[in-house]
Order: sequence, then structure tokens, then C-alpha cells
Amino acid sequence: MAVDPIPVDLLYRACDLTQFTFDTTAELEELPGLIGQERVLDALKFGTGIKRYGYNLFVLGPDGAGKHEAVTRFLGTVAARQKAPSDWAYVNNFQAPNKPIVLEIAAGSARALKEGMGRLVEELKATVPSVLESEEYQNRRQSIDEEYRERQERSFEALREKAEGEGIALLRTPAGFALAPVHRGDGQEGEVLKPEEFNKLPEAERKRVEMTIQGLQKELADILEHIPGWEKEHRGRVQKLNSEVAEKLVEQAMRDVRARFDTMPAVRDWLATVAADLIENIAIFATPGDQQQQQAMLAMQAMVQGQTVPFGALNPLRRYEVNVVVENNDLKRRPGSSPWQAEPVVDAGGYIGGGAPIVYEDHPTLQNLVGRVEHIPQMGALITDFMLIRSGSLHRANGGYLLIDALKILREPLAWDALKRALHRRKVVIESPGEFLSLVSTVSLEPDPVPLDLKVILLGDRYLYYVLSNADPEFGELFKVAADFDDEFDREPENDILYARLLAGLARKEELLPLDKSAVGRVIERASRLAEDAEKITTAVRPIADLLHEADFLARRYEATRISAKHIDEAVDAQIARADRMRERSLEMITRDIVMIDTEGSVIGQVNGLSVLSMGSVSFGRPSRITARVRMGMGGSRVLDIEREVELGGPIHSKGVLILSGYLSATFLPEIPFSMSASLVFEQSYGGVDGDSASSAELYALISALAEVPIEQGLAVTGSVNQLGEAQAIGGVNDKIEGFFDICMRRGLTGDQGVLIPAANVKHLMLRQDVVDAVERGMFAIYPVERIEEGVELLMGKPAGARGPDGKFTPGSVFALAEARLAAFAENQRRFAMRPADSNGKK
Repeated sequence: MAVDPIPVDLLYRACDLTQFTFDTTAELEELPGLIGQERVLDALKFGTGIKRYGYNLFVLGPDGAGKHEAVTRFLGTVAARQKAPSDWAYVNNFQAPNKPIVLEIAAGSARALKEGMGRLVEELKATVPSVLESEEYQNRRQSIDEEYRERQERSFEALREKAEGEGIALLRTPAGFALAPVHRGDGQEGEVLKPEEFNKLPEAERKRVEMTIQGLQKELADILEHIPGWEKEHRGRVQKLNSEVAEKLVEQAMRDVRARFDTMPAVRDWLATVAADLIENIAIFATPGDQQQQQAMLAMQAMVQGQTVPFGALNPLRRYEVNVVVENNDLKRRPGSSPWQAEPVVDAGGYIGGGAPIVYEDHPTLQNLVGRVEHIPQMGALITDFMLIRSGSLHRANGGYLLIDALKILREPLAWDALKRALHRRKVVIESPGEFLSLVSTVSLEPDPVPLDLKVILLGDRYLYYVLSNADPEFGELFKVAADFDDEFDREPENDILYARLLAGLARKEELLPLDKSAVGRVIERASRLAEDAEKITTAVRPIADLLHEADFLARRYEATRISAKHIDEAVDAQIARADRMRERSLEMITRDIVMIDTEGSVIGQVNGLSVLSMGSVSFGRPSRITARVRMGMGGSRVLDIEREVELGGPIHSKGVLILSGYLSATFLPEIPFSMSASLVFEQSYGGVDGDSASSAELYALISALAEVPIEQGLAVTGSVNQLGEAQAIGGVNDKIEGFFDICMRRGLTGDQGVLIPAANVKHLMLRQDVVDAVERGMFAIYPVERIEEGVELLMGKPAGARGPDGKFTPGSVFALAEARLAAFAENQRRFAMRPADSNGKK
């Protein structure tokens, strides 16, 4: 059952550079799609193609896999073929100013409406004063005014003449009109009698005058009673004149804007209300400065009195403006993202266009999603109007695609529920956090909701997807399409070439030096190491991009014109060195014998186990001494896991220890009850231990303690084991091997050192070059183990033994010695149980 070391050519799979026909990646075309992600592409095609409620997407996969970039590139090709959605604008509601109206406007037309209304107001500000001051208007207005005055004067003149015939004068005083007697035929003709003079008149004359004045007062009252009616008629005629003038002016001023939007019913109806309001309030254009100042003063007085005043009251012309909240003349895509858009059109705002919008909401708060209504402090009050409505990302992505990081939106208060409400309602309702939580009592606006038709694409890891699926019943209803990114893809010649094109595109996008074929090969090898599989390449783009950035920096520092393998190697070494403090500290503690790890000699019941420590983005292998002690038990088989007893062992580690008991029970003394007590411990381990990758090492320690056969300390072990004694694959095999190699290297390689790994892990080997070199020189060895028996023979230098026809293990073998000791434990337990008790009942 001898196990040969793994050949050198299986320790590191180098990339075959002869398959590359290019000199540098500058010669390669950019990769248009994804490598090895056919499942994701099918899900994206299905999710974006189906137009049914709830078929939004959740893109799940590991961090750094380039999910956002890949989805954006895919959506770019889809969105470019779609029609640009409508523009949206808020305008004044002349009947209810606190409920602004939302207008759906053909794509690219909202700005024309806004500019048209601006020109309309400016034109009326110029034309209305000139028309109202024109000779024609003034003549017509003067005619109406003169008719009104003449009507009053004729009435008062007739009354005056009648009064004078009776010796009564009609007087106009500050308090109104008055009637008084006058002198007649006494040299003071027409002068008003003084009270004392009136009292000297004969009584009959006084009574006549009083009766005459009473009659004239009735006629005067009748005239005064008709004056409001005449004034109303006068105002009506003036209003009619102004309306006739206003209708002509407004019709002429609005001709162009009405013609431009005549095919849009909603805009056409709103323009009709604008025209009516302009005609009714044409006077605000007559003397704009005075009129607006007067209205602003009245509004401020109302605010001081605590009344709710819209912001537009301070500027009456503001109500004719248009608040464009979404404009889709060009595809809304912020500068700096990937150049995936076909035939992009750059507008003055720096956006790139050509179809349906693709919006990534980097900060998905409630207001950033559904929009907000802003307020302006004025005279101690918060005021607002429709021009202070701001759109959210749901508005801007309407008719297209909205990308959101799932974890970010879940971290924001109220945002997740707001998104679900919008998707359920299929409309966007602007909500204020303060009003939602009843924290703000300020009267605000109630804007019309915007109908919603878009695809929301959440991006997150798998754990978050499964948590939401289980914890939120609405999640499955709203996000029915999962696009699951693979962590890796097959390392095959055709995929190597595709990966080279991926690197070419990455270098162009990041403005890096081109990579030569040696650099491409080294990056592929590094991607296999990150995938922990020589037959796979990781899909994680972020660490590869970081590596290229650093290699580019080094190449430029050396004034190179291309990135080569030596730059990649130096960048990798630099990455490791920058984060190497904890690994160096661990190695130092072992080499100084502060942490006790033997790399020479042999010890009973002691083995070197291997584990991986992960700290942030850095992982390294760390050997641990595992010891086992056995003794006779009180009946049955009990393996005491000290790590579990002190709550330092996780459930998976505890499961591995229990599997050991199952293996021992099935392997030794199948017909005799066990009587063994054993303890297992990771020496000098002060942190948590989880995982079952040390279960095979623990089993070797137990067998060594039972058989009292020493284990070679120059060998370390990793791998889990099942109850059948088969070695099972584990993770982090490269780090574990290198961790033990570093200890042996610092103490000096003897040629007898090595590591035992499960045979299933051979395909995962992508070891450092110094390890490969040491193996090639015969100074270090890596053994593939399929069964526990193979490991026993390697570690203990004796045959493990096999049970023969007589039911016994091979004499002198490790298993025979272990079983013999177990049998001795059982016999001693039987004798102890049969010993008579003393007078106190004790045996």
C-alpha cells in the first residue's frame, strides 16, 4: 500500500503559451460577453425579455465577480434596441396648487415645453404692457371710462338742477353728498344758509325746505344705490376689453407651443388651463414690478400670520413654469461607466444616449429612490411649490432598468419597503420620511404619482438572496428571476484565449499597458490559484484588476512598454509582502519554539495538523500540534473533544470528531464492547476551531496513541475522513502545504519532510515555485492519500494491517497493536466489573 509522492508536473499547472498567436493584448478584440456564464446570460435574457408583473431580477454571486459590469454590458446591448421612454414633468395645478400635475411627454420633448413656456412668459411680459399702453387700447378704455363717468354726472346733474329749482344745493363733501338750503333773492343768491339763518325763516318755509330735502335725499339715495351696478358694469366692460386683448395676445403667444404639443392630450389640456389663467390674470404683466411686489408683500403678511403660502405666491409668474424631472432625449448613463453603448450620443450634460435608460442607484435611500419635495425657509416658515419636486432613481429608470446593490438598500431605513410598494402599485408616489414617521407636520405637496414600468435588478451575494427568499414573502413575488454567477469556469485552451481577450478589454478600459503573452499566462495561473483549482479559473474580476493595476505601475516604473510575467510575479510578491505581518509573526513564534511544532523526530499520539487563517483578503497556512491520549474507559467508546468542551470547536469540527468514533467502532473489535476513553486537543489553540479538515490528523493521533507507535513529525496532515476511512477533499490545500513548508524551510529541509493531502485535492494544486523546486530536488514531498491505512503507513513507518481470514489483523501491524490494546482495555474493564465489593460497597 505504498504511496508515491505527487510528481512535480502535478504541483503547478503552467499555462501553455504556444496556444497564443498574439504578441500583446493590444492586438486582441475586447470580449463582448461573459466566459462560462451561460446560465447567467440565459437568465438575463429571460428576465429582461418577459414583460410580466414580478419578473424582476436578482443577480447573485461572489464578491468581485464583476456582476455589476457584466450586467451593465448586457443591458447596454438590450437597451440600445429599445425605444426611449417618455419624459416626465410636473406643472402647476391651477385648481389645486398643492396637488401638482404630472405630464407624460414624448421622449425629448419636455425641454421644448419648458423652453416654450419660458418664451411665452417673456413674450407676454414684453407685449402686454405695450398693448395696454397703445393708443387704440387707451381710446377704447377711455371711452368706457368716460361713459361710466358721464352716466354718473348726468344723474347727479339732473338732481342738482332739480334741487336748485327748489332752492336747494347739492354739495360734494369728503363724507359724501349733502343737500342744503341756499339764499334766494336777497343779494346772497346761491350761498348756503347758515343754521341760525335757517332757523330765522318762517316756520312754513322751514317745513317746505325740509320736505323738499327729504324728497331730494330719496332721489340721491336711489342714484347712489345704482352706482355699484354701474361700476360693476364698467368693470365688466373693462374686463371684456382686457379679455379681448388678452385672448389675442395669449393666442398669438401660445401658437407655437400649442402647435408643438397638439398631439399630446395631457399637455394640450394643461395648456388650455394655462391660457385661461393667463387671460384671467393678464394684469400681472401690465406693470410686472409693482404687481409682483404687491403680491409678494401680501404673501409675506400671510406667512407672518401663520397661513400656508405656496412658494409661487412670491412670484406669480412662477406658476407658468415647467419642472422637468425626467428627460429621455438621450439614454441616461453617467459618464465613466463602460463604453458599451452602440453609437453613443453625448449631450451637454455629459450623458450618453440611445435607448432605454440604465440607472445604477449607488445610495438607495428612500428619497433617492422615490424622489422628494424640497422646502425653502422664508420668514420663519418652510414653503414649497411644484418647481421644488425632485425625481428619484425610479423616475429616471422608468421605462428601462434600475440596478441596486441589495445590501445597500436593506441598510437604508424605509427604502426596501418603499421599493416593494412602488413595484406592487406600479407607480411612484413621492414619500417624505418625516411625514411617513409622523415627525413633520409642515403642509407639503401631494404630487401626482408617476406610472411605473421598469425592471429592477438587485445585485448581491448568495447568502443574502437565500435570506430574503426565506424571510420576506414579498421577495419571491417581486423578484422571480435569479441570475446566479458561477465562481469559476473550466481552464481549457478556448477559455484561455477568451480570458486573454477579457484581459485586453480590462487593460484598455483602465488605460493600462498591454500584456504580453507571458503576462497573460501568469495571470491565468494566478486566477487558477485564486480558484484553488488547477483545472478552473476564477470569475472574480476585482482581484485580477487590482493585480494588473499594480503590475502596470511596476512596468511603468521600469519604463517598460508592456506588462510581462516578471511584473506580474513582482506584483503578486508585493501584495503578499504588504499583508504578511501576521504570517511572519506566526512563523516567528514557531521557529522560536514559542508555539511548539516539531518538524523532526517521532512522537506517539502527536501529529501536525494544518489549518488556514483568513484575515481580510489574506489567507495563510498555519500548522497546529494535535495530540491524543487514551486510557481504559468505563464502558463504551468516548472520544473527548476538548475544543468542543470549552466551546472553542464549531459544529462541523465536532461532527468530524464523532465520525472518528464511528470509524474506530467499525474497524476495531467488532464483536467486543469498547472500553476506551480518549481526549483530543489542538495544542496552543486559543481561538475557535471549525471545519473537519483536521479529522484525519486527529484519527492518526488516536491510532498512534492506541497502538503506541510514534508518528513522524516531519510530516503534516490535512484532510477529512468519513466513517469508511476514506480521505476526503478539503479547501485551502495550497496555503496549508506552503504553511508547513515555510516552517521546514526556516528550520532547514532534511529531505524527510512533507505533507499528506487527500488524493482528491491533487487537481487543486497550484503551489509556489519555491515549493515546487524543493520537491524537484527531493527535499520535500507531497503524498496523495486515499484511505487512512495509507496515511498510517506513511506517518508511522509500519504496515497498517488488514484483517485476515481468521478475523485478525496482520501481526505486528499498527491496527493489530491498536486492537490488542483495545482488547486489553475491555478485559481489564471486565475484571474490574467482576471484582467483589468491600464492606462499604466499593470495588
